[in-house]
Amino acid sequence: QSRRRVAEHSFRARARVRAKAAMPRPLFVAATRQHVGKTTVSLALMAGLQKRFNKVGYIKPVGQQHVEVIGSDGAAVRVDKDVELVKEYFKLDHVSWPDMSPVLMPRSYTKRYIDGEIQLESQVEAILGAQQRVSAASDVLLLEGTGHVGVGSVVEMNNAKVASLMGADVVLVANGGIGSSFDELEMNHSMVLAAGARVRGVVLNKVIPDKVEMVREYFGKLLSQRWGGSVALLGVVPDLPFLGKSTLADIERLLHGKLLGGHHLMNAHYDVREVDLVTTGVRRFLRKADYRSTIAKRPLFVTHATRDDIVLAYLSMYKRKTSDISKQPADSDSHGASEMLADSAGAPAGNEQWQRQWPSLPWAGAMILCSGTAEGVDEDEQRPLPFLMEMVRAHDAPVMLVEGGTRNINDRIHSYTAKMHIKDPTRVAAAIEHYEPHIDFDKLLNTM
Repeated sequence: QSRRRVAEHSFRARARVRAKAAMPRPLFVAATRQHVGKTTVSLALMAGLQKRFNKVGYIKPVGQQHVEVIGSDGAAVRVDKDVELVKEYFKLDHVSWPDMSPVLMPRSYTKRYIDGEIQLESQVEAILGAQQRVSAASDVLLLEGTGHVGVGSVVEMNNAKVASLMGADVVLVANGGIGSSFDELEMNHSMVLAAGARVRGVVLNKVIPDKVEMVREYFGKLLSQRWGGSVALLGVVPDLPFLGKSTLADIERLLHGKLLGGHHLMNAHYDVREVDLVTTGVRRFLRKADYRSTIAKRPLFVTHATRDDIVLAYLSMYKRKTSDISKQPADSDSHGASEMLADSAGAPAGNEQWQRQWPSLPWAGAMILCSGTAEGVDEDEQRPLPFLMEMVRAHDAPVMLVEGGTRNINDRIHSYTAKMHIKDPTRVAAAIEHYEPHIDFDKLLNTM
């Protein structure tokens, strides 16, 4: 009976929402798995839709990772982290924080749902009430899911069910390729259909650049053959390595570390694949570092805080390589050294502009010092010498102090996936600029 009431409530609410004249069906962006670029595709869709509609609404119906923001009444509000990004970046002043993030699933939420403290009806009412209000203030509505299509099943609110509940068509995002990509899409597509929703199209992400046209041709044929042409291939997006780079601020938050110097580089981007675990002597370290400086302008060196020799060698190298770089605020809008530091590194190797800029890009290697892990050793003996840390500050070198073993810290950095957030507008803007031209908005909107 509870589910019957929910279904009836859903039908009535959808009818009210859709009563707005000529409003297109909502778009629900879902992924085949984690870390495939769902939020990045959502950003590109928002940017494109804002060029075609006066007011674009956005809702993340079910969120997991949340942040605290200040609402229009001055009170603190908890919302999904992607809601903070989209509302602030696109300046969505016509919709409220709570309506953009109607259901949040913090820790213990699933236990409370299983115990009956949270009801299915309350979730449905929150989502559909938010949809009604946002739709009334918007010309088109973009919805973003959480993870793959089945995420949320434990509280009976997975992405497929939510899309169906809200009368939305689904855009599925998958990593590029053919075989494995279609395997993942097939499973998620079936779940969407079973929930009573429709898949409007597919966006393939992170495709090897020289395989884009081949993937576009054969995946288009595959969708037509297997799904009868009912699902459009909306975009094939070539990989852009820069979008996977983390800022030093991201790494500091990840490791709960403390940046001792080089704060002007907090928003500079570093490739977590360019991490060197330094366990060798000084000469070998310097030879390797000098060689790597010809192929990587932003290396990350990880070593133990007691390696005084390595710290001194790094500081000497940093001073030598950066002595002619004029420093500007990291958030400067100028096109000088700071913009190169924050924006340029990590563009794809085939980019002509990048090839022209590469020789002049300043070197900005950073060092991460690990301390405090050996049992039976005095804590002071595991920490860096105070006078060396004074030298770090005097050189204003990007040196970060963290707690943990070198291998553990190295592994955590390597396995980290950078996410889009409002504190990194450079990467957000780069993502939109890269993705938006690869999405066929005419095809997307013609099927609405």
